[in-house]
Amino acid sequence: MNKRRRDSLIQTLGKLKSPLPVRWRVTQGLTDYETARARMREVSARIADGGESELVWLVEHPPLYTAGTSAREEDLRDPGRFPVHRSGRGGQFTYHGPGQRVAYVMLDLRRRGRDVRAYVTGLEQWIINTLAGLGVTGERREDRVGVWVRRPDKGAGAEDKIAAIGVRVSRWITRHGIAINAHPDLEHFSGIVPCGVTGHGVTSLAELNAPNTLPVLDAALKHNFQHIFGPVD
Repeated sequence: MNKRRRDSLIQTLGKLKSPLPVRWRVTQGLTDYETARARMREVSARIADGGESELVWLVEHPPLYTAGTSAREEDLRDPGRFPVHRSGRGGQFTYHGPGQRVAYVMLDLRRRGRDVRAYVTGLEQWIINTLAGLGVTGERREDRVGVWVRRPDKGAGAEDKIAAIGVRVSRWITRHGIAINAHPDLEHFSGIVPCGVTGHGVTSLAELNAPNTLPVLDAALKHNFQHIFGPVD
């Protein structure tokens, strides 16, 4: 990354911090996807109306596929394998399942610069910093969404996706968020073209021999969130 790009990124991320603490909640076990969507809608509406503080909600889902607003039907390779949910977020098809940490992020961009591009950049940097603390080098790509890991063990130029990003913003309140592969069954991704990207694979912290329990990942996420977005409680 050149100096101009790096300086621009630093300035962009500076818009995102808020002095007000964000609620940080972790739900144990598997959370039904439609239940999660309903809760996101309810919480984001209360945030918009000033009746509730911002929230980061960490969950695990049973095996399922989600379709974003740009999803192409031909990218659903195995329609009958797992339930398919129309998510309302941006992006294409993604997989969620046990061993993957999903963080639903409900922030008020009215107090964070009203800049959706800055927000997505902040999510990317949050993931990259979290992975770095676990010994994994994650990188962004200009032509691909998500966070990527170089895989020289698979051949020259090989890269795998380790984290996905999908957002929706309504009334300047964010919904949906990020998903990081801790130790999911990677074969489950074969039922879709993840995020519409071909020619690359998916990986996980476990496959990379990095710390991959959810409590360890959650602690790293919480620590690094505060550097980008401000304090949590």
